[in-house]
Amino acid sequence: MRDQSPTYYCGIDIGTQKVRCIVGIQDQNDPAKLSVVGHGSADNSGMRKGVITHIDEVAEAVIKAVTEAERVTGTSITTATINVNGSHIQGLNSRGVVAISTANKEISPADRTRAEEAAATIQMPPNREIVQVFSKNYRVDGQDNIKDPVGMQGVRLEVDTHIVTATTPNIKNLNETLQSARIHPNRYTLSSLASAEATLNRQQREAGTLVLDIGAGTIGFTVIEDGEIQHVAVIPMGGVHITNDLAIGLKTDLDIAEEVKIAHGSIEQEVPTDTVKVTYNDEMFEFDASDVRIIIESRMDEIFEYVEKELRKVGKSQKLPGGVVITGGTANLRGVAEFAKNKLQLAARVGSIEQVNGLLDTISSPDYASAVGLMMLDMYLGPDDGLESGEPNNGFFGFLEGFFGQQKKR
Repeated sequence: MRDQSPTYYCGIDIGTQKVRCIVGIQDQNDPAKLSVVGHGSADNSGMRKGVITHIDEVAEAVIKAVTEAERVTGTSITTATINVNGSHIQGLNSRGVVAISTANKEISPADRTRAEEAAATIQMPPNREIVQVFSKNYRVDGQDNIKDPVGMQGVRLEVDTHIVTATTPNIKNLNETLQSARIHPNRYTLSSLASAEATLNRQQREAGTLVLDIGAGTIGFTVIEDGEIQHVAVIPMGGVHITNDLAIGLKTDLDIAEEVKIAHGSIEQEVPTDTVKVTYNDEMFEFDASDVRIIIESRMDEIFEYVEKELRKVGKSQKLPGGVVITGGTANLRGVAEFAKNKLQLAARVGSIEQVNGLLDTISSPDYASAVGLMMLDMYLGPDDGLESGEPNNGFFGFLEGFFGQQKKR
């Protein structure tokens, strides 16, 4: 009798304030899609601005989130695709060039791989290492904008890549954390790339879109154009800065400021009420609604100044037809899409999770976009066969059929 037990795919988003775990299986009615069958979340107090500061506390949060997801799914979770975060992440462009040495001059998959490896052979400080390498386009004997050169003929093959690097100490801390939580990483990727997987459609990926994953301590910044990763960055700001500003501006405790942000956070120009009220520890607190809006708007204005500066750096300011897609917890602020539209002069929307079925009512919030995207990539890309326990996936190249919404070639 054929074994009918499903294969489970898991994504774990280790954020500054929360750890989220999403588990899915292939949808029986549409095998190209995933069906969410379990999820879990836990508060995380062991990170600051996306960087692990207390390994034991982060490991405990991972265990709690995974255990909750295991209870829902009824299966044990031992492997997952994991996010890497923090301002130590950097992206840089590189080009690889190789000669085609076969007699018939036909480009083979091995030639393509050699070109990608040549692009990844770069001089780096001893405390940095490659997390991912994304192939943007290929060039054969001067012919540009080739997506896949395999099968073509030529004597010179070039590839333009975008390389994502991270500091070795931070990667090692992440490895230690996962080992403590008894989770084996199938591979690592960036939070904003995972969010892009969960929220972008094909048209947006081709036209050119900025994905902003605005979390508690960091903002993941990814530009995707022509279906390829063009630029990634991490800005060390996020929702916790808004909470801190509210605590100072309203002269109240941080916990109360967080309640105000969650319940009444808004940057809409029209203030519906004169005052906002929150209850904390059975005590009612009241604040001026316009003060709350002004404080939040000031911080968001600064955040989008940094975003605009990053866009100008890569020559994409006001030049992305696909606009801006905002995910992460801060995307829940009312009016954030319209605010981004005015500040960046681009179309903007809050990201909605696409191409998954199952328990969508509980994970439809933009908070879960990164975790859902990590789960999707866990299926599309599969495990990195060369990945040893606790080792980052150096040498992961971006030319993969599954990266944006297609299954991995079997």
